Amino acid sequence: MTVTIGRLTLASPLILGTGGARRLDDIEAAVVASGASVATVAIRRYQPGASSVYDVLARHHVTPLPNTAGAHSAHEAIVLAELAREALGVDWVKLEVVIDDRTLLPDPLELVRATEALSTRGFDVLAYTNDDPATARLVERAGAVAVMPLASPIGSGLGIQNPRNLEAIVADAGVPVVVDAGIGAPSDAALALELGADAVLVASAIMRAEDPAVMARAIALAVEAGALARRAGRIPAQPLAVASSPVEGLPNVSL
Repeated sequence: MTVTIGRLTLASPLILGTGGARRLDDIEAAVVASGASVATVAIRRYQPGASSVYDVLARHHVTPLPNTAGAHSAHEAIVLAELAREALGVDWVKLEVVIDDRTLLPDPLELVRATEALSTRGFDVLAYTNDDPATARLVERAGAVAVMPLASPIGSGLGIQNPRNLEAIVADAGVPVVVDAGIGAPSDAALALELGADAVLVASAIMRAEDPAVMARAIALAVEAGALARRAGRIPAQPLAVASSPVEGLPNVSL
């Protein structure tokens, strides 16, 4: 069940986020339990020679996906992305440009500017955006190889608040859609795939769970179930009952 995003290949539709982890052991346990082949990392954590999340990922052959967490402008995001490329030797980045530190919501104008600039510099840009079909379209036009609409605010655990918007983004997108931020439970991850997303990125729901490894495994199974459900094709929702048993041949028992 691989997913291709630009030059990245995901072994499963789950990207693991490492933010919010209490200790490196939790990250390692979650990596093993999730089966994820790609994990996000904050570039400011890179310290050559020190034991770090990068060592954990390397041990398990997990590809690091640097993000620009903390950027509030296109300029800041570009600087962080270039630092990541120099430090890690990768040409892909999860682009985050937030409007403030209270809501952590994407700044659409700066996001589009940063996407366009990084794309022209040879980056594969996976852009964290609002659950707004118009913004997702603009980000794709700016060169993003994936759009990453939020389910709800980062770390909120509120799950998917606007399923119809996500369906609209999926229907309109010409690039993979990765639901990012706000996933709180396995059921949220499954729903994202059922709605047509190609993958999900989950950090807080796993790393802040009482048992990160168990939650990582649960979400990995949920993502697989959601993808299979989408492939199978669910029955249409109906306002009234639809009999599942045939009526032909039933005996006449009316009095």
